[in-house]
Amino acid sequence: FGAWIGMQLLMRRPEIRGFISVAPPANMYDFTFLAPCPSSGIIIQGDGDEVVTPGAVQKLVDKLRTQKHITIHHDTIPHANHFFEHEMDPLMRSVDNYLDMRLDPNSPIR
Repeated sequence: FGAWIGMQLLMRRPEIRGFISVAPPANMYDFTFLAPCPSSGIIIQGDGDEVVTPGAVQKLVDKLRTQKHITIHHDTIPHANHFFEHEMDPLMRSVDNYLDMRLDPNSPIR
């Protein structure tokens, strides 16, 4: 639910230049409001998520990737459930790597 709220906020705040969305409930809530999505970002999902199906998240990623002028990254954390129990380190590495890339002055994504 928090990822859905975060994406709603993204649509209302044009100054937001990127997003990190963790386990967005694409099989439970309507994300069609993201057309068009105003900024690039990353969606992170655990492949063992029992709440949000990985297939629903992949469908959301695929739909967002068809939009122009944004770049959508997608990272899947092996063995991670919805709460990333015992997989917090890989989740944090994914977030850190994405932030390092986006904050690099030479990053092609703005």
